[in-house]
Amino acid sequence: MMQHQLAVQARFRPETLERVLRVIRHRGFHICAMNMAPGLNTENINIELTVASPRPVELLFSQLSKLVDVDRVEIQQPTSQQIRA
Repeated sequence: MMQHQLAVQARFRPETLERVLRVIRHRGFHICAMNMAPGLNTENINIELTVASPRPVELLFSQLSKLVDVDRVEIQQPTSQQIRA
């Protein structure tokens, strides 16, 4: 499986993290690492994710971008590191 790093900026609402995690799971990605911190203002949060899957990360990128509370999604750095499941 390939690992990918994503940065998500979203509105700080109770259901936002739950929606992001549900999309990741439904698209067949596994979370390897996650870090969440408040944004510059109190209305936003920054979520940094490391996910793994044999599927293309662009699939996850497009689905996360469609979420209502998500303002921005970036693929940080494509890694060629493969992990064994």
